[in-house]
Amino acid sequence: MIVFYSEEHRLQSGRSELNDGQLVPCYEKPARADIVRNRLDAIGFGSVRAPEPHGLTPLERVHDVGYLAFLQNAWGEWVQEHGDWDALPLNWVAPGMHRRVVPRSIDGRLGYYSFDAGTPITAGTWRAATSAADSALSGADRIRAGDRSAFALCRPPGHHAGKAFYGGYCFLNNAAIAAQSLRDGGAARVAVLDVDYHHGNGTQEILWERGDALFVSLHADPVDEFPYFSGHADETGAGAGEGANLNLPLPWGTDWAAYAETLDVAARRIRAFAPDVLVVSLGADTYGGDPISRFRLLSEDFLRMGAAIAGIGLPTLFVMEGGYAVDDLGVNVANVLTGFEDS
Repeated sequence: MIVFYSEEHRLQSGRSELNDGQLVPCYEKPARADIVRNRLDAIGFGSVRAPEPHGLTPLERVHDVGYLAFLQNAWGEWVQEHGDWDALPLNWVAPGMHRRVVPRSIDGRLGYYSFDAGTPITAGTWRAATSAADSALSGADRIRAGDRSAFALCRPPGHHAGKAFYGGYCFLNNAAIAAQSLRDGGAARVAVLDVDYHHGNGTQEILWERGDALFVSLHADPVDEFPYFSGHADETGAGAGEGANLNLPLPWGTDWAAYAETLDVAARRIRAFAPDVLVVSLGADTYGGDPISRFRLLSEDFLRMGAAIAGIGLPTLFVMEGGYAVDDLGVNVANVLTGFEDS
């Protein structure tokens, strides 16, 4: 399995995020990608390559052009207005407020395009985010070339980013960008399986009216957990996408036995959809030791997860998402990939 990894991920290194009413050091930090890369090197897994640049066109296939321009220019405008510290939004659109007019102020646009205060924009955000997208696109290139699997070690992650919004540590939706690239490259149907602890609200929003792309997500029930306002079981898509969205919310405390049953439901739905290729949003924050999550999977369970995904029987692109128990993250991610490859 070829692994795509860019050193430019380090350029996204926020100083703080708002969490539990306090400004705290960012959970989403460069050490996350480093420890995964180091673990893969230590076990001799795969061949690590730098991604090829793909430019703006594949990003524009998924994201709003105005939103992309905002991401490119936000840091410079923020520094000019406020100085050299992380750009965090202060206010957001509430129900009943009009969102049709994009504010002129950088502060207004931060709130217009974001949905939380945990995702700082920094001097290197744009370069890091585009390098992550390039990793996902390079992985898609390998799948299109006939490889059984590939792993895009993306950082920052992507599944919370929508067509024109960021949040949840995500700026560009790497999995959706890869899925669109696979469709553009000839795949008639694509499935995206999201196994991150948190619902992939951005991926759902992007694919909501798409009948050619199935989105299936296993995640903590949004009545209890971030992102709260997306991920309920009755959200099934609209228009051409009606029925092509399957949310499988799970309660706090979910262990492997319950998770495995639900993953089997997901696998059966994917097989019934009969896609040509599978994109997996691989979050390892379902681990019992994760500091911001409440599932109870053990490291050995990630081997079983990888084997179960292999059992779906499709060419598979893994795209890195969350996972914040940094000391164990490398082992858990490597176990998913090893379980897949050994099956």
